Amino acid sequence: MIVDRGFINVLILSTGFMLVFSAFQTMGTIEPSVLESIHKEDPTFTGKGYTSLAIIYAVFASCNWLAPSFISLTGPRTTIITGAFCYIFFIATFLWPSTNLLYIASALVGIGAALIWTGHGQYLTENSDVETMTRNAGLFWAIFQLSLFGGNLCAFFAFTEVEIQESKRRIVFQVLTSLAVIGGGVLLLMKSPPQNFVLGEAEGVSSADKELRIPEKPKEKPLMAAWHAIRDAFVLFITPQILLLSLTFIYTGLELTFFSSVYSSSIGFTEGMGESRKRYIPLSGICIGIGEVLGGAIFGILGTKRTKSLSGWPVVGAGFIMHLFVFLITLLNLPNNAPFEDTNDVGFINPSPALALVGSFVLGFGDACFNTQIYSLLGVLYSKESAPAFALFKFCQSVAAAISFFYSTYIGLHLQLVILFLTVILGTGAFCIVDLRNKRAQNAMQSVIDTTQSEESCVSD
Repeated sequence: MIVDRGFINVLILSTGFMLVFSAFQTMGTIEPSVLESIHKEDPTFTGKGYTSLAIIYAVFASCNWLAPSFISLTGPRTTIITGAFCYIFFIATFLWPSTNLLYIASALVGIGAALIWTGHGQYLTENSDVETMTRNAGLFWAIFQLSLFGGNLCAFFAFTEVEIQESKRRIVFQVLTSLAVIGGGVLLLMKSPPQNFVLGEAEGVSSADKELRIPEKPKEKPLMAAWHAIRDAFVLFITPQILLLSLTFIYTGLELTFFSSVYSSSIGFTEGMGESRKRYIPLSGICIGIGEVLGGAIFGILGTKRTKSLSGWPVVGAGFIMHLFVFLITLLNLPNNAPFEDTNDVGFINPSPALALVGSFVLGFGDACFNTQIYSLLGVLYSKESAPAFALFKFCQSVAAAISFFYSTYIGLHLQLVILFLTVILGTGAFCIVDLRNKRAQNAMQSVIDTTQSEESCVSD
């Protein structure tokens, strides 16, 4: 029996991410309540969850430019593991509450985020080929998004108390730190990728050619390799194709802030949702997670050679329609001032918890549509430049998320929906243009290969 080492590596990568981010997502969910409880017990502690989040995003965006250089020096596996241990350190610091330590750890986890996400993009690409990239991207997304359930289930039960006592906090922090350590241990099991030659079909390689091996390039000196990685990232960023795709990247960042913060919080602030409205916040997160996991699983199944025509722009188009549906029901179901504070205002209809939770599920499924196809397209188009390509994706996404996190505290829900509506049109259009160009190039190359093989067959006969 032949073991697909690339597939095993993807499973290990996905499981390790799921465990590390189960701990981190849980911490992110309960952090505001935790920090407020710590402050009430110790007034000298003044750490703020929003400040911590702003530091994380700012450092994350900045360090995305340096991550490819780190990968060039250490390789993607070491980069991923280094990033994972930055997350572990961040979670462990809550065992010893300190304002300065909180912000230092936030900056460190921003660095770790740049390392772990850029490294994951290259490692996922190295363990995939053109036939398996979409499947592996969908598989990774489905397993990774299981991390949403732990945090939101924890928050669901945590909302039964106004304050989280110190004894309970310590137990929770110990459990989360242990979970993150286990995730880091799983990532240590990652092996080197298969040594077969992998090149995107967009670059004109037939399936027969994939079995060939390419000679290794002379190894560069570390400093030169790091410099070339930074240079390659800047050069790639100004190419027309990446500039076009950056519109898609930016939309995913804006929408990330919307579904991870604004939407669920708006449900909890709308008094018309009933007395249990605060518990709808984690329930909304769980519904988003179900949509994410289901979407990733479906696209992983569809990401095979037989169903290849169902990947790419048709999937993103489906996500586009789903998100338009969510924006519409949000406009109808939630009041304009819902993101800010408890309000007894209503939208255009009486608030419906069921409709809000349906919107959560569709929001998550649509997000999976966009992200799985972006991973797949970047892995195919930039198989040789996967580190800078994924770094630029995360750079654009994190900058957009940081900006939207800032403006979402000042502008109403309706204007936020207008921004999302305009950017989803631009982002979807940009992705479809690039994907259709890529598929036309593949088809043209395949036609040339088929013609050549047919002529050779005639000559041999």
